[in-house]
Formats: sequence, structure tokens, C-alpha cells
Amino acid sequence: MEILKKRILAEGRNLGNGILKIDSILNHQVDPALMVAIGQEIARRFAGAGVTRILTAEVSGIAPALTAGYALNVPVVWARKNRPVTMKQPVYVESAPSHTKGGEVKLMVSPEFIHAADRILIVDDFLASGKTLHALGRLVHNAGAGLVGIACVVEKTFEGGREFLADLDVRIESLVCIAGLDGGGIQFAE
Repeated sequence: MEILKKRILAEGRNLGNGILKIDSILNHQVDPALMVAIGQEIARRFAGAGVTRILTAEVSGIAPALTAGYALNVPVVWARKNRPVTMKQPVYVESAPSHTKGGEVKLMVSPEFIHAADRILIVDDFLASGKTLHALGRLVHNAGAGLVGIACVVEKTFEGGREFLADLDVRIESLVCIAGLDGGGIQFAE
């Protein structure tokens, strides 16, 4: 997705230690027009997959998941990191380490929003180590639903996340792939 690559080059910052800061695009602020284009591209790639629901993790996955859900005309569910009083037990819960937050995060989804008949597409901002996405995949499995694919806005191929997700045996689509963050720069994969 060329427009996304251009925005990452113009506004992204390599912070070292494998961290790409794109807060002005995705993680703190969003450009609505760019986000709509991202959602439309995700929807185009999964148009024939029979998606009935999208699942993401709060908070940075919500914007691309919402625009993809709008384009596919399906509901969007996000795994909560803190259980509100309105979320009654039992809940589906999995944990994953967070590279940017440090430590473990719990991801929780109420059973009223994922059903065994669902065909779930997971949408998230980054595919890095794959651990958060794997936790979301386990949530889908625990609900007895079908996982039809994973869509990510940015994949950092050098972190091995795609390989880590291999046991989920689903199609993975990334809109932009970054091969490296060496020397303070951003290198895109072909």
C-alpha cells in the first residue's frame, strides 16, 4: 500500500530496539481518510472469506478494525485489557507479552460477542512477535469459532511473528512489511 509506505517514511521514527513510532498515523492519532483506505484494502483482500465478525485488541487495533468492519459490513469486537463491571463472568481470556508496554497483558472477550458459528478475521495494527495475535487466535479457538485470517497494517518481518503464528494455519495479510530498522532507518520488504 504505497500511500501507507509514504506516510511511514515521512512521519515514522525508528526509536531503536525494533520499535517503530508511527503515533501520528496509527497509535495515538489517526488520519480518518488513510484509515478508511486501510479498512477498504483489508476488506478487498478478505472479500471472499465469509467473514462474520472482526476481532482486535484494544486500543491501537480498533481504528483499522472498525474501518475494515464497516467495509465488510460486519461487527467489530475488541478484546479488553481490563474487565469492566459490565463484563460478566465467565469470559474468554488469554495473556500475551507486550513489547511496547512491558510485561503481560490479559485480553478478555465476553462470550456474548463471539459465537461458534462466527467466521472471525483478526485485524491489528502491528505483526511483530505475533504473541498478541496468537492470543487472539486462541480466544477464537476457545469460543469454538472459525478463524479465517489475520490482517495487519504493518508487519515487522524481522521479528518472526508470521512464523510464530504458523500453527494457527490461516492466511495472513499485511499492508506494509518492514524488513529492518537498521542504522536509524526504515527498510521495507519487497
